Amino acid sequence: MDRKVAVITGSASGIGKACLERLLSQGVEVFALDRDEVALARLKAASEGKPLHTVVVDIGSEESVRSSIEQISKVTSRIDYLINSAGIDHLDRIAECSFSDWRRILSVNLDGTFLMCQAVVRKMIAQRSGRIVNVASWLAKAGMAGHGPYAASKFGIVGLTQSLAKEVADLGITVNSVCPGPVEHTQMRAEADTQSLARGLSTAKDRLHLIPMGRMAVPDDVAGVILFLLSDDAAYMTGQAINVTGGLWMN
Repeated sequence: MDRKVAVITGSASGIGKACLERLLSQGVEVFALDRDEVALARLKAASEGKPLHTVVVDIGSEESVRSSIEQISKVTSRIDYLINSAGIDHLDRIAECSFSDWRRILSVNLDGTFLMCQAVVRKMIAQRSGRIVNVASWLAKAGMAGHGPYAASKFGIVGLTQSLAKEVADLGITVNSVCPGPVEHTQMRAEADTQSLARGLSTAKDRLHLIPMGRMAVPDDVAGVILFLLSDDAAYMTGQAINVTGGLWMN
């Protein structure tokens, strides 16, 4: 059987990296996409001969995404799995948020997910098979003060996921999303907490009492759900937005 091929954005750290490590351990050929060239080089150096390819990309740039897909196409003619994990946040109230910050967050989180889905699903349609998982957030289901652009982008990802899922459901392609709660040991969590402290606001650890399980997620908690959605066991699931929140959000 031919080796499966996966493309992962935001793969140099956090959830993307956890997915990458799990897939490599299963013998999947992985294309790791990220804007952090140094972190990608470290990943490659630590891969110990595993089938890992690294591609530097600005996920919010149509030209950069197109170039990354062209690089991948020179190595493989198929893509079986796409995981869109790249994302950024910026803490600011709507009344004070600059339009440039709004556009920056939407560009990476929503435009980037759209561009990657569009490019990869074309290959999957030709194959008549494939799995796409988009990383949204529990804030895709409930907005939060100070995170308006981020929440809007993640609501958009769920809508994009559901729409694409309906378009390709009869072609052997599933499209799902995961909606994590706060995830520690990630660059985004560290940056969000730094911004919160600078504004005299509570951090995620200050709000642990709101999570019934009493802890934040770690990247592997989310990666496990993503790998399930890639598996044959999830073949009849599409268009879903799966909560991974420790009970923080249940709708």
